[in-house]
Amino acid sequence: MVRAGAHQALEELREVIGLLRDSDGAAGPAPVWADLAGLVEESRAAGAQVVFSDRTVEPETLPASVVRTAYRVLQEGLTNARKHAPGQPVRLVLAGRPGQHLVLEVRNRIVAGDVPQAVPGSGTGLVGLTERVRLCGGQLDHGTFSGEFRLCARLAWPA
Repeated sequence: MVRAGAHQALEELREVIGLLRDSDGAAGPAPVWADLAGLVEESRAAGAQVVFSDRTVEPETLPASVVRTAYRVLQEGLTNARKHAPGQPVRLVLAGRPGQHLVLEVRNRIVAGDVPQAVPGSGTGLVGLTERVRLCGGQLDHGTFSGEFRLCARLAWPA
């Protein structure tokens, strides 16, 4: 009985946190699938070399919460690449299909030495992103592998 009550309270708390995180304090409509390509174009306009591969099947069937989370993952990945590895090419892959997962992967080479930060960050972007992805029923992995920084999200995509 106590366990069931605690589980229900946790689910309600996750829902509230999800609603708060989805708003992000930003005005305007929630991002849609086409807005992901817009993020890539914004990065390119800012001088980034972005190689973008979209191998998703039926993206119009993605739930709005998954699209919002995908948008935030991509936004964080592109921002971090620009901040921590300026001038390095960024590879972005989106892949998935209904009944499986939407996978987003952002990779960039690691720059040796200190990179001056034009805009200081809070250092909590990946922590908050991990929470957001979990609330969406997904998993976020990040770290350095073979001289690259890799950010990879797997988001549940119901059939």
